[in-house]
Amino acid sequence: MNDDVRNIVLGVIAAGLSAAIGWLARTYLWNRRLRRKQAFFGLPENSESLLVVNREAGGPELTVMRHDVFALLELAALIKDCKAHAQVVAHDAAQQGFGERTEFCVGGPASNRRMAAHLHSLLPGIRVNVDAEPGPDRGAFQIGSERYRLEPGKGEYVLLARLTAGQRREARPVFLFCGQRAITNQAATRYLARNHERLSRKHGNNSFVLLLKVVNSQAYGPDVVELVGDVTRTAQTPLPAPAAPRNSHRAS
Repeated sequence: MNDDVRNIVLGVIAAGLSAAIGWLARTYLWNRRLRRKQAFFGLPENSESLLVVNREAGGPELTVMRHDVFALLELAALIKDCKAHAQVVAHDAAQQGFGERTEFCVGGPASNRRMAAHLHSLLPGIRVNVDAEPGPDRGAFQIGSERYRLEPGKGEYVLLARLTAGQRREARPVFLFCGQRAITNQAATRYLARNHERLSRKHGNNSFVLLLKVVNSQAYGPDVVELVGDVTRTAQTPLPAPAAPRNSHRAS
């Protein structure tokens, strides 16, 4: 074998080794990212999850609004990326306990009983005004001492939460997408899809509650979202009980 042939053979071998090492490195990094994603969402391979859907407020039938359908599609893509499976369940038909399967709960408490139960049990520091009568506080969020009012089409708020109960390693999280309007639910799911890696690095597998603001949805749809703040501690601290009314007694 002359020098030219030997150099060609060595070059081919070196190129093959480099390609194999590169492929192994990419595969390792891809698998590590997948495992982190699965851990964050509580979705190991072939696991089951629930998509809990609301109904359009005031409607007797299970009528999911268009933006909530888009939210479910965003979540379905995340679940598929984790190599897991999803079951769509109506909010008033979800009877399972907390932590059995990963749950994605979409919609405000006015149209989603399951969301109302989660807020009451897990986030006692939050109140959502569900009054049907028009007024400046309709749909407003109260988080601790702060109130966030709805400005339709201009400034709308949504809660994005990842919650776990207890210390069991096998307990699955519940994700809440509780918005003042359906378009804000979609905005929150899109925000999660785009930022889950950053959220995973910051919070790990711990609970968190974020308050997001959807800006000028009438022009930009669900795409322009601002992080108002991390309200986890406030949301998990019970609101003070309202003061009891004083009774005045007049001597007879």
